[in-house]
Amino acid sequence: MTKRITLLLLAFLPALAYSQYDPKALEILQEMSAKYKKIPAFSAKIVYSMVNESEGINENFEGDITIKGNKYRLVMEGQEIINNGETVWTYLPDDNEVSIDNHDPDNGDIDPTKIYTAYESGFKYLYVEDVQKKGKTYQVVDLVPEDSKANNFFKIKLEIGQADRTLNSWTMFDKSGDRYTYHVTEFNDKSNPGDDVFVFDVKKYKGIDVIDLR
Repeated sequence: MTKRITLLLLAFLPALAYSQYDPKALEILQEMSAKYKKIPAFSAKIVYSMVNESEGINENFEGDITIKGNKYRLVMEGQEIINNGETVWTYLPDDNEVSIDNHDPDNGDIDPTKIYTAYESGFKYLYVEDVQKKGKTYQVVDLVPEDSKANNFFKIKLEIGQADRTLNSWTMFDKSGDRYTYHVTEFNDKSNPGDDVFVFDVKKYKGIDVIDLR
């Protein structure tokens, strides 16, 4: 009987922890957010991984991302995603195909421009631990949606530099068992892209198949 009660308490503790809005986590998140809000635009090299242990999936891709305000351009193996804040283009170069859709800021998705401010609304947050990687200390903070039904994921884990408050990586835990990680390997805060970087010009791609979903 004692063993059963102990197991029930262990199951309850995570829910109890996430019922709080951890002040230490909030301080870390606010300092990180303030850092990135001061940067007009930036670019980065990233490694993207998708893992599903139950299905034996472990895929890794390298990519480049450029962000300016609410606009971004993500280039990865076999795919480009361009978002100018109003329209989203998803280009598949191997198929010479592009899908065009309206950007919906209220669909609950966390795109790369929102990861630095996601904690501000709709999330509980908790400081988890400090970890050491390559001689640097990163502070791990978990974000959990307040409304679990409004999102396809149940947790986002952030690794934030203790010294400079840079975001080293973020991992999204999908309800289906998939785990998506974006790890920043190089960061350039001197980038100065024009707005044309965030628009896909269909006219430049001869014979392209356009799928307009708007």
